Amino acid sequence: MGLAGRAILAAALSMPILETARAETVPESAVISYKYLDYQESQLGEDRIGVKARAWSVLLPFAGDWSVQATYTKDAVSGASPRFWSKAAASMRDNREAKDISVTRYFSHDTLTIGASLSDENDYRSEGFSFAGTHSTEDKNTTFNYGFAVTNDDISSNGLQENKRKVDWALGITQILTSKDIVQLTVTDVQGKGYFTDPYKLFDLRPDSRHQNTAQVRWNHFIEGSDATLRLSYRYYTDSWSIKAHTLGVEYVQPLPGGWVLTPSLRVHDQSAAEFYVNPADFPWTATYSSLDQRLSAFGARTYGFKVSKTFDANWTVDVKYEKYLQRSGWRLFGQGSPDIDPFDAKMFQLGVSYRF
Repeated sequence: MGLAGRAILAAALSMPILETARAETVPESAVISYKYLDYQESQLGEDRIGVKARAWSVLLPFAGDWSVQATYTKDAVSGASPRFWSKAAASMRDNREAKDISVTRYFSHDTLTIGASLSDENDYRSEGFSFAGTHSTEDKNTTFNYGFAVTNDDISSNGLQENKRKVDWALGITQILTSKDIVQLTVTDVQGKGYFTDPYKLFDLRPDSRHQNTAQVRWNHFIEGSDATLRLSYRYYTDSWSIKAHTLGVEYVQPLPGGWVLTPSLRVHDQSAAEFYVNPADFPWTATYSSLDQRLSAFGARTYGFKVSKTFDANWTVDVKYEKYLQRSGWRLFGQGSPDIDPFDAKMFQLGVSYRF
């Protein structure tokens, strides 16, 4: 599948276990859900990577104070992946199967969750283990969350036999400010060691370690009269490759009569380039490390989205979501974008169905 496909699916079909806010009480009912994703990239008027994925999940409470959640994902990736900036491409096709399971124990003011994951494709195998928990104060106005995860990846492509290992930590706090406002702060630390080079790109050689840090603030505000919720988020990212990124998100959740909910959204992203990213005008180069990967360049991006959901008989829920992603080097807000980078677009359609029983 390659690195792009894995990033897409992680964002669209799953929620990272370290960053997901968990319920503090046992779920009142079991839930079975299905999600379908259709993702397509385009550049220079041509289609690039396309992803079609399906995910099935189940959440089951049991034994009074326990719940188990399991997800199975199957996807197919095809298209043309740029190898030399956006000027040339190599056709590819791959399939992936992923399985995730977690078990949660609920206490009066705490939760503890243990999870495991496995992802398999032709040239990539990933195994993961995670532990997470929450602790609430006596009045339930403040909740602390923490998490730890280890991921081990085996890469076997183009005759390579390589390995990559990552250790993730997360700490967070959620605070109810008023009857209408809730704020959450989460910080994460990810340390990776091993093979980070993309074997499908020309002249790509990256450091064998990467240290990533993020800080994210979320604020939800309930709007009286319309029963709507405004969701704002800001995320700051930095890593040992000298990438610094800012992401601002806005969602407006509007319930309507008959079980309908409308959610328009906007995300604005800005990032600097990795220290070893090579601009087209600077080719050739003599540095030890180098990459022509446009995702490591300096650019700005916008994501426009709209989601519609409908609940039937308090048991069935159907949702449809469409997002359009636009990336331009000239859209940077905090500096200059990388020169001579062609515009990059992507569109994503999601369909979800869930049933409570």
